[in-house]
Amino acid sequence: MSNTLEQVEIFQNLSDEELAALAANCERRVAMPDELVIEEGEPANSLYIIETGSVKIVCSDPSGNEYVINTQGANEYFGELALVDDMARSSSVVAQEECSFRVMHKDDFNKILEDFPDIVPSLLRNLTRRVRGLTDDIKNLALQDVYSRVARVLMTLSEETGDGSLYIPVLLTKRDIADRVGASREMVSGILKNLVIDEYIRFEDGHIVINTHLPVHY
Repeated sequence: MSNTLEQVEIFQNLSDEELAALAANCERRVAMPDELVIEEGEPANSLYIIETGSVKIVCSDPSGNEYVINTQGANEYFGELALVDDMARSSSVVAQEECSFRVMHKDDFNKILEDFPDIVPSLLRNLTRRVRGLTDDIKNLALQDVYSRVARVLMTLSEETGDGSLYIPVLLTKRDIADRVGASREMVSGILKNLVIDEYIRFEDGHIVINTHLPVHY
């Protein structure tokens, strides 16, 4: 498990002893497809590290409408703020497929910090890096046009296939993309349709494949 933790951004640059202590205080949890892992508004007391599978991060507005704001896969994590404050969960997390997690509870984490106080500076640096990344995401959402935001989402989620194309392993609906970029489903649908017509992207079994690098402007 310590080998798994060193691949997780928040725990990078920690010593083997520190990683082993953290690993020893994690419990395992499994979630089935569409299972609610954590719920927006509930008390927050644990960090989740994804071992296998993928999840979607969902927020709701005052009317009860839900919006998918992110997806995460293996070696990513969520719920980290629960380790440093006592606020309620700010979003819900739903399993997109069968998932396995390592869960670290706040009380156990605080005991580790007492035994290994040198962990704190590294954790703060790693958390700061994450916050800066989220700030950049917000900045791009505010400053880019809708096409640029859609293109950024597609490129960010894509993986190289070895044949020059890029494959998006997450099943994305047009609504999912629209929620992420702050646009209407109809507008996103039009953008994707034009990208398909011009052979920039194609769909395979519901997954988006990027045939060639997406244009800067469209």
